[in-house]
Amino acid sequence: MSADPLIESLTAALDARPDDLPLRLHLAALLLDAGRAGEAIAQVGQALARDPGNGQAQALMQRALGGSVPPPPTPPTADPRPPAQRPAPAGPGGSAATADQDPLAAYEQELADVVPPRFARAGDEPEPVAGHSDRVYDVEASGIRLADVGGMSAVKERLELAFLGPLRNPELRRMYGKSLRGGLMLYGPPGCGKTFLARAVAGEMGAKFISLSIVDVLDMWMGNSERNLHELFQAARRNAPCVLFLDEVDALGHKRSQVGSSSMRTLGNQLLAELDGMEGSNEGVFVLAATNTPWDVDPALRRPGRLDRVVLVLPPDAEARRAILEYHLRERPIAGIDLRKIVAATEDYSGADLAHLCETAAEFAMADSVRTGEVRMIEHRDLERAVKEVRPSTKPWMATARNVAMFANEGGVYDDLVAYLKRRRML
Repeated sequence: MSADPLIESLTAALDARPDDLPLRLHLAALLLDAGRAGEAIAQVGQALARDPGNGQAQALMQRALGGSVPPPPTPPTADPRPPAQRPAPAGPGGSAATADQDPLAAYEQELADVVPPRFARAGDEPEPVAGHSDRVYDVEASGIRLADVGGMSAVKERLELAFLGPLRNPELRRMYGKSLRGGLMLYGPPGCGKTFLARAVAGEMGAKFISLSIVDVLDMWMGNSERNLHELFQAARRNAPCVLFLDEVDALGHKRSQVGSSSMRTLGNQLLAELDGMEGSNEGVFVLAATNTPWDVDPALRRPGRLDRVVLVLPPDAEARRAILEYHLRERPIAGIDLRKIVAATEDYSGADLAHLCETAAEFAMADSVRTGEVRMIEHRDLERAVKEVRPSTKPWMATARNVAMFANEGGVYDDLVAYLKRRRML
């Protein structure tokens, strides 16, 4: 039988038995002998996808690529498990083989246009940014805009002056010598949307977004925490324009006079150096920090050139409360709800409190439906009952803030807080 009819017969047989590796490799060898290297590579690639450590397949791939055939490896003890269930080959030190040591990974890179990849990357996965060997940071592209943030007109105006206006008007920025760098600290009661606002700023700017918290930085080994912090700032610099969000900045930058740990004081000094740009240019890096307790933040962090702008993020006003309630009720079955009355009854509620309020009202309606056996809508009475049960979580914060405003407002840092408390007749 000539080569071509034999190849056709083997191809037909392989269609019926795609997992028959000896048959596939025999077909690949015949294709190579017939000068059909491209088809042979495709067959060997599929064989390696099923059994990456197959010596015959690796030799055929080397031959198809025109390289020298490596000596066959010493066969290990037979593994009774199917190839798909065998563990990955071990690299140096007993760890799984890296991409450089995995022959299949190397073939994938060289033959990407012939052999399809084993794994496809999801379109919505964040871009990984590698730090040192055991850390990866996520650089996100935020799809949230300031228009998605209900209310907060004073905060939005401050952000427009500090960041967004200069970014949209590059010629005016150059004329006035406005730098594309800076820092802003958002403070206020918990659950009032500081993190959401930071993502909205990144989305408004069309910038990348990196969120940093204390758990991303701290390490048990001396010097590693400072290195982790530096690598996060380096990731932001590489992806400029970028919004670097420091969540709970009081944990990273606590008052050094009150910190007993020398390692935490060193970490605070590293944060100051990164904000100053001593380790690299911060042009195009916008540092947004958030804290519930700004009075615990080291004053050195708030000097000009670092987090030099401080913005109070208050509980949502009436307009914002209405928007938040509508958002959390939009996909729930509701009937006869007077939002005006609910908005008026939730003056001190945070955004998180309002979300919990809607959840509690839904629980009441669902429990009633289970008890009676008749499904009913979420009604106004459910929300009124939820208002009596869910109390605003901002009250303890306001009590502490009142003491700070009265006795610790050095330099007028908390003048906006004083004005708010006076309007509420709490001061």
